[in-house]
Amino acid sequence: MLIDGVIEGEGAGTMPGTVLLLAASPVGKGSLVDAASVLPVLAAVSPAVLSGTDTANVVELADPLEPQAVLTRLRAAATAPGPLTVFVTGQLQLDRRQRLPHLALARTTPSTVRYTGFPWHWIREELRLRAPGGTTVFVDLHADAETWQHLATQPLAVGPGARLYGRIAPPPPRRTLAMPTYMKSVATILRSGHRPEPGQLHQQALARVAGEEPEAVRRDLVLTVDSPTPAVPAPFAAAAPTVHAASPWEAPAPFVPDGLRSEAPASLASAASRSEPPAPLAPAASPPKVPAPFVSADAPPETVPAPFIAGAAPPEAPAPFVPAASLPEAPVPSAASEPFDSHAEIASAVEAGRHGDADGLAARWEEDALRTYGPGSDEVVHWMEVRADLAMFAGDAVRSCRTWLAVADARLGAGQSPDAPGVEAAVDRAHHQWGRIADAGPARELGSALAELRRRVPGRREGALRHVHQRLEQLRAGQRVG
Repeated sequence: MLIDGVIEGEGAGTMPGTVLLLAASPVGKGSLVDAASVLPVLAAVSPAVLSGTDTANVVELADPLEPQAVLTRLRAAATAPGPLTVFVTGQLQLDRRQRLPHLALARTTPSTVRYTGFPWHWIREELRLRAPGGTTVFVDLHADAETWQHLATQPLAVGPGARLYGRIAPPPPRRTLAMPTYMKSVATILRSGHRPEPGQLHQQALARVAGEEPEAVRRDLVLTVDSPTPAVPAPFAAAAPTVHAASPWEAPAPFVPDGLRSEAPASLASAASRSEPPAPLAPAASPPKVPAPFVSADAPPETVPAPFIAGAAPPEAPAPFVPAASLPEAPVPSAASEPFDSHAEIASAVEAGRHGDADGLAARWEEDALRTYGPGSDEVVHWMEVRADLAMFAGDAVRSCRTWLAVADARLGAGQSPDAPGVEAAVDRAHHQWGRIADAGPARELGSALAELRRRVPGRREGALRHVHQRLEQLRAGQRVG
């Protein structure tokens, strides 16, 4: 069930916070935890206390059925200005094909996780563009036996710029439904009307859990990441992602054809020291409105509460354009030894509305990576992805689509499989941007290339290739499709 009502906290703050309450678990015997039982306790807390701001907008998702519904609201919350606090209660399961953790939803079963669960890496993908320190995530999760073993070597993460607190518990005894005692402890503390600092709140909640469940001290995985790294680190500081790694730029939401509403992890103390791969771009200001991914242009708009629609508020006027010739001479980039924070420079240009300058900087880094590492390297692909995102921010759907298609070709050419997260992500993003192209000529040209790729990379849901063919037929018939 989705509760779409928006609750506004009282106060006179100029930058309201955003709170997303998500509780999900399968219906029936597959459920490990009574996730929804925590929502009445959290809902009783003042929105301003939940957020730690004078005013706050709150959206509650109780036992949602569809991954797309969760994604839509997560994306809207992530693109809203001001601090973001996310409370997630539920259970984790692995999909059997790619072995990636998913948050189990109401219809999830062990055999359908890939299609009915919410991929955890989507959370990291949606939070990757937020400013460092502006996002806090509290989780109370239970894992089945297979996922519990997986998490011992592959900890959860929510992105380099977010703080993460909570616990992951192993599966309860058979025929036992666990209780989200950590999240209830968090809610109980907040109901006092006082909101401690997140790290202190986390420690107080853990102490309460230890009092109620003494065995949890020895049993649970405790998540504590309270010093988020900047979301714009040096581009090659982290080890290059492997084919199956869910890096921040590898996992966007897949395409949803018309009529379908479903589409397509830091842990323990070790998570605090775990390096995250660099995010392609992290502008501190609110990005332009980004629609829900890959819903065709003629589909009805998503019903998202107004305060959470990205770009619903009038954007601030960008800084006056400064011609590149009048800017100080930029340092010569070097992929081997970076003399300045390239991503921060690019983000600053985007914030100021200098999209051409931003793309020029990224192009120089791409060329340098090409000379240093060669075609198809992870470093080159990274900068291609940055440029594709920059084109999206500039409103150039043609260039963004074309670049994402090139990224997919580069990944496939490097030997990645068609169902690798990075390949699927590139094709899905190309599909989304293609749906935003209004000019029939480029739409037909890129649509043919997209259709060819879709035959090799169908994505997570049936119907993506059919959608491309249908739109191409409309374009050839001269119908208006976007």
